[in-house]
Amino acid sequence: MADMPHPTDLILHQQSRQLELRFSDGAHFMLDCEYLRVFSPSAEVRGHSPSQAVLQVGKRQVNIVDIRPVGHYAVKLVFDDGHDTGLYSWDWLYQLGQQHAANWQDYLARLAAAGASRDPA
Repeated sequence: MADMPHPTDLILHQQSRQLELRFSDGAHFMLDCEYLRVFSPSAEVRGHSPSQAVLQVGKRQVNIVDIRPVGHYAVKLVFDDGHDTGLYSWDWLYQLGQQHAANWQDYLARLAAAGASRDPA
């Protein structure tokens, strides 16, 4: 674990609804609040197994309203839709940044297959 990159900067850009992350290995990610919300690590979103995952819909306009540190390993992101149950570890945020393109395409495909929308109802 000591070799895992750790964040050096975490900046919320509320107007553009993006979280900017810089890591000790030089990695830099700009992650949309919507992306972070639909890929929340919480059991409420992911379930306790892949078959229990809940597709998040209507989250295009979601924003982060608070970021709360959790020890030296994670943050709790509080969203304006009331969601606040996921602990975003540094490893999870790094993985979300690295796998953004593939994750996002998979999410869009799942939305399309469900006939659902990113837009609020």
